Amino acid sequence: MLKAGIVGLPNVGKSTLFNAVTRTRKAEAANYPFCTIDPNIGIVTVPDARLEVLAKIAKTAVLVPAAIEFVDIAGLVKGAAQGEGLGNKFLSHIREVDAIVQVVRCFEDPDIHHVAGNIDPIRDIETITTELVLADLEAVKKRLASVAKDAKRGDKIAVAEEAVLKKLEPHLDAGRPALLLGLTPEEKVITKGFYLMTDKPTIFATNVKETDLADADTNPYVTKVRDYARTHHACETVVISAQIESDLIDLSADEAKEFLKELGVEESGVGALIRATYHLLGLRTYFTAGEKEARAWTIHAGDTAPQAAGVIHSDFERGFIKAETVAYEDLVKCGSVAAAREKGLYRMEGKEYVVQDGDVLLFKFNV
Repeated sequence: MLKAGIVGLPNVGKSTLFNAVTRTRKAEAANYPFCTIDPNIGIVTVPDARLEVLAKIAKTAVLVPAAIEFVDIAGLVKGAAQGEGLGNKFLSHIREVDAIVQVVRCFEDPDIHHVAGNIDPIRDIETITTELVLADLEAVKKRLASVAKDAKRGDKIAVAEEAVLKKLEPHLDAGRPALLLGLTPEEKVITKGFYLMTDKPTIFATNVKETDLADADTNPYVTKVRDYARTHHACETVVISAQIESDLIDLSADEAKEFLKELGVEESGVGALIRATYHLLGLRTYFTAGEKEARAWTIHAGDTAPQAAGVIHSDFERGFIKAETVAYEDLVKCGSVAAAREKGLYRMEGKEYVVQDGDVLLFKFNV
């Protein structure tokens, strides 16, 4: 299962957010730095309204959603790349995740200490980016030194690695994340083997006060983060209120809906964040739906029908014959598989078919 790491400066709401997305109180949340030492890990279900609709069509009460893993990582401080705070321990935890959710504090509260003494989300982002870039730069320099000998004697793998590393070094030295370096698909494959932290896809979670959630689009801190994230990181920003999400943990679904309605919002920010992170990880969903259950299955963008079948069982992929396929929107419009078939919207797809997000599939196989 792919992992998304929740990172940020101390006291920005990381552990509170982790508790909210995992619907637990597993991570200690307190008003002092390094409250989280060892990373907390939780499996998170991906909210998807399509699943309930399919369950009604299939006349089943059993719903099985998709899931991803979130990791709550200790707060980073300036100088982490040189060992400040939890330093190398913190950085090693980031290297192990597949994507980064960076929590940025976008609210004033004199009762919650900020490590820098005041609120400035852009400075906070740059602090973390600088530390990750410096750590990656050090890793690239070490790798360059280790491949130099083999590259000199003409080893093809070493020569290819050295060429990419020589592109990465000046780019990182200029303070830019590795992900923004224009590389060919082949060079990107090589870069993956370096496990650089700034090469991981990133999303920003702007943490606002409970009273600011409904009007978050007018929050000047949020606006700044959105503009900065788009311009400097080419990534998305999601608004959350970690404290609200924490309050929702102990409420039933109906109570939570009513609570959010009173705040003037339709959905909790956590739902949007989980879905955005799921897509950030390059994951997509297809469905199976029958009397037994309606289930969301996780695949990678670009997976073919046999690969999607293999997610259910390796025998399905090995003995794949065909996939009976209907798009979610078409099935809902028609109201049943039979009606979709009558209208010619229910198709037979072969081994080359690339599964689309929202496809409803039934596999035929023989082993």
